[in-house]
Amino acid sequence: MPQGQPSVVPDDGLTTRQRRNRPLVVVHTGVGKGKSTAAFGLALRAWNQGWPIGVFQFVKSAKWKVGEERALRVLGDSGEGGSVAWHKMGEGWSWVQRDSQMDNEEKAREGWEQVKRDLAAQTYQLYVLDEFAYPMHWGWVDTDEVVSVLRERPGNQHVVITGRNAPGKLVEFADLVTDMSKVRHPMDVGQKGQRGIEW
Repeated sequence: MPQGQPSVVPDDGLTTRQRRNRPLVVVHTGVGKGKSTAAFGLALRAWNQGWPIGVFQFVKSAKWKVGEERALRVLGDSGEGGSVAWHKMGEGWSWVQRDSQMDNEEKAREGWEQVKRDLAAQTYQLYVLDEFAYPMHWGWVDTDEVVSVLRERPGNQHVVITGRNAPGKLVEFADLVTDMSKVRHPMDVGQKGQRGIEW
């Protein structure tokens, strides 16, 4: 376990252990690559701890086969760590709004309603809301409602939200925020995404 001295100790009445084990809201945003990848890395750690995991993919194509899904499904079915449930809500790419926007908007709202039900029921201990920053940024899902629901969630449920343009209110509320900046990317020089790197 990494050791260190915090720069600030909050006057919240909690013991060090209580503060250490408090559920977190994590946001991975920014224009750089690796937001979802980092979230799925956390899912691997959660699986190892035996936590039930719920992955909710917003906006990305339901037909898109990603390596993380296959790996986490196999691990979840292995009986050795936590369970894994995978939900896909989108029909189009997260970074391009297509003609099916209305379909995506409805599916994003339906997905958020399912997340709310699962949070209320304490279904999972780790939620990966992949590309969920987009529905909030586009106004499909109300950011104030998201913050309120996350603030009031019961139990010990950690929530990771990924996607560019995370709304300021979400960033201000979250416990851990990483803004992934881009220094260089192969796509800048015309190289397309490749197997094993992008999927």
